[in-house]
Amino acid sequence: MKEIVEYSDYRKFIQDYYDERKRSSSFTWREFAQKAGFSSAVYLKYVCEGKKSLSVGAAGSVASAMGLAGFEHTYFVLMVSYAHAKSDEAKRAAFEKRCALAMAHKVRVLGEEEYRYFKSWKNQLLREIAPHMPGAKPLEMAKACRPAITAAEVSETLDFLLRAKLLKKDAKGNFLQTEKAVSIGDVDAVPIAVRDLQRQMGELAIKSLSSPQSERDMSGLTMGITRRSYERIKQELADCRRRIMAIVTEDDDTEQVYRLNLQLFPISECLKQKEKGSPRKGRDHEE
Repeated sequence: MKEIVEYSDYRKFIQDYYDERKRSSSFTWREFAQKAGFSSAVYLKYVCEGKKSLSVGAAGSVASAMGLAGFEHTYFVLMVSYAHAKSDEAKRAAFEKRCALAMAHKVRVLGEEEYRYFKSWKNQLLREIAPHMPGAKPLEMAKACRPAITAAEVSETLDFLLRAKLLKKDAKGNFLQTEKAVSIGDVDAVPIAVRDLQRQMGELAIKSLSSPQSERDMSGLTMGITRRSYERIKQELADCRRRIMAIVTEDDDTEQVYRLNLQLFPISECLKQKEKGSPRKGRDHEE
């Protein structure tokens, strides 16, 4: 069975624990449930199958029934807390508590580095800037950022990017990217960080309106569409991103770091047509 920090789903952890015990003994769901204090013999089986949920209050009893103690006991309860969190803020708090707990015990949580990378726009910016400023000090890099950040923030970010193996150093001490692109992966906490990142990038886009028009390109469409059109537009945007990425990867040089935001979102509730036929679709185009 894997270490507990390699799990993000408490149901999967319970199932793997049961399967491992079952392989080496006559362990049953009834015995497991009784040990955890449940009257239903199949309650934990239903939890693993997604038919029932384990409450945060009962998580400690199940952890004890599995023989977890100390760090592992607390970590399991935090996994359950994360699963019950309804908002991004609550999920983020539960995940970061797991990461802090693991760090205090010198172990790494699955997805921690990916989560931290997408949590701040500075990580992405400096991953692009550093390799193209050979020999530059943190203060020089800080001044090259827009908006400017501190030299201490640059140093902290570069240290993290090196630890996460998103940057490396050559024989001369210059920074190099380990990979051309970074994907969000499949850890469920990472999209929460990505949504934070998108908010940050949206705020930077607003600030960039004060930049000279020769340095930016912004336009928009307000349009009435159907669900079918929405799906087609989403695919068109995905194809567009791939074509743009192909252009970027053709050139190894960098003169300036840009951020491209592609945003498609509703600004009305779903409109039901009360009469036959659809009204002509209106479109407003801003440049």
